[in-house]
Amino acid sequence: MSASSRHQAFFDLHQSGCFVIPNPWDIGSSRMMAALGARALATTSAGFAFTLGRPDMGQISRDEALAHAQDIVAATDLPVSGDFENGFADAPDDVAETIKLAAEAGLSGCSIEDTQMVEGNPAYDFDLAVERVKAAAAAAKALPHPFVFCARADGVMNGAYGLEEAIRRIQAFEAAGADLLYVPVPPGVEELKQVLAAVSKPVNALAAGPLAKCSVSELAALGVRRISLGSMISRATHAVIRDATKAMLDEGSFAPLAGVAGGAEIDGLLLAGAAGKGGGR
Repeated sequence: MSASSRHQAFFDLHQSGCFVIPNPWDIGSSRMMAALGARALATTSAGFAFTLGRPDMGQISRDEALAHAQDIVAATDLPVSGDFENGFADAPDDVAETIKLAAEAGLSGCSIEDTQMVEGNPAYDFDLAVERVKAAAAAAKALPHPFVFCARADGVMNGAYGLEEAIRRIQAFEAAGADLLYVPVPPGVEELKQVLAAVSKPVNALAAGPLAKCSVSELAALGVRRISLGSMISRATHAVIRDATKAMLDEGSFAPLAGVAGGAEIDGLLLAGAAGKGGGR
């Protein structure tokens, strides 16, 4: 798939229906997800940080995130969106520059958060948060190809503000030009319904917390356009590392390794998901 085709395909995915966008953290996981039928991929800042032996939140530089994004883009023929935390900047002009660099890295979209990457994740002042989105949206729309810019209101997840403020923010983000709105981890389905009713642009939902109990069809019926996983699959992988290693070293048991995927199966998925041979069914 050509670069222009990737970008258009990603844009088109957001125009109707509902799709799942898995979040790989390296080339191998990208190719497996592509081979298994993913239609698009999104990076995960936490999952990537884990591969570098770093904790989540604010531990990745913009240059590192861009280089990682290029690797994920090159891994398969699927469109990729970037998880770019707070845009690696505070000032609106610098966030706009991050959007331009994201496009140069081959990404078909990216998300920017409205909370700071410092201890406690305080929210940016409302007016500054809106200006940041306005600058990012303008940069995205100035590109010569479609680019899906997602504006995140992360204060509910981080404890910086409540649902009422999150809704006020995504409404302002929509007016500022964002293509996609995202309030990670609302308290439940009823709160998600309020988010969906508050805006007319597409909404992303994170399959984590209370929403992890919902099926794709249930979220789609509510009106969710895109479902992401964030670092959930990476965390599930790390749970296997934890459980298998503890069983071996503490109990002398290899039981957690029963039923692992065979080498031939993994090899086949990696080959099938390679660039130019991706699933994307």
